[in-house]
Amino acid sequence: MDFQLTEEQGLLTDSITRFLDNEYTFEKRKVILDSAAGMSQGVWQQLAEMGLMSIPVPESCGGFGGGAVDMMGPMQAIGAALVVEPVVPTVVLGAGLVARAGSAAQQERLLGAVATGALKLAFAHVEQGARHNPAFVKTKATESAGQWMLQGHKQVVLGAAQADKIIVSARTSGSAGDEVGISLFIVDPKAKGVTMKAYRTQDDELAADVELSGVVVSAADRLDAKPAGEAFAAICATLDFANAMLCAEAVGAIDFANRMTLEYLKTRKQFGVPIGAFQALQHRMVDMTMEAEQARSMMYLACTSVDPVDLGTADQARERARKISAAKVRVADACRKVSQEAIQLHGGMGMTQELKVSHTFRKLTVLARRFGDADHHLGRFMACAEA
Repeated sequence: MDFQLTEEQGLLTDSITRFLDNEYTFEKRKVILDSAAGMSQGVWQQLAEMGLMSIPVPESCGGFGGGAVDMMGPMQAIGAALVVEPVVPTVVLGAGLVARAGSAAQQERLLGAVATGALKLAFAHVEQGARHNPAFVKTKATESAGQWMLQGHKQVVLGAAQADKIIVSARTSGSAGDEVGISLFIVDPKAKGVTMKAYRTQDDELAADVELSGVVVSAADRLDAKPAGEAFAAICATLDFANAMLCAEAVGAIDFANRMTLEYLKTRKQFGVPIGAFQALQHRMVDMTMEAEQARSMMYLACTSVDPVDLGTADQARERARKISAAKVRVADACRKVSQEAIQLHGGMGMTQELKVSHTFRKLTVLARRFGDADHHLGRFMACAEA
């Protein structure tokens, strides 16, 4: 099978990779992390001008109308550079939900702004006790006089502190765990009743816990391509797309860890010779390379399994979920093995804040668990295979 990128995909990937190599160095990243915003608006705008935000946005809304394969190369570059700007919350999760669940008018209003970099989104979905179950939603949405009132608490909302709009999942009927009865609402983070506690995650991205206390939104702020309570399929499809993107991001970070480890083995000397001359360390480096290639293969599987935006039939959704979970299990295992080997082969230096490989270790550790760890996806894979 041919896994070569098209000319357009290759050019976009190369341009974003060069930009990040030149303008998003490890030292500049430190400055960004120390800033009050926790991100660089300049970097964000430049990425938008280069077309990154436009890739998955439909052509009717000013985007390229691309999919996961088009995003695959740029996401690898983002993983290698350890970008902390909210690409996944905005472009993958937020824009993905609007594209799958929003009306034509909502898509035109929101996705066009995402494509230009003018609008940042976040997806508030995780709640205490959910344990990776996308149907576990207790936040309530009550309709009255043409408006909706939201009441609930969301945890680890990626990009919430930087978002202009937050897409909130809330239950219009049923109880936690029911697939029917979940809707999506567009919430202004500055609206009355919204309380946010922001913090930095282990991989240096910004997240927040969001409290919704009687937040009132209009009927126009419910993503309404379908009747109320039917957003579960769109949520699952978007999370599958997000996991495919995390696989690509992880492969980029794995490749960087391997390059830096190999360079260190070539330059660090012991007993008068480079430590890379020792056969035992060569074998470990080979194992890391094999892990990277196996993860890359599963990344291809994941990214070719989540397009198009159309939700498809129940059988198609089950097959998509099976492939995504298979990829996530294998990539998560590669994240663990490569990150730990990279630290060990660097010795004590690998644990220092001054060395980028230590930050890559944290990024890979988080990516292996975000949107479902290996145990969760192994269970989902088995459930899909037996269905």
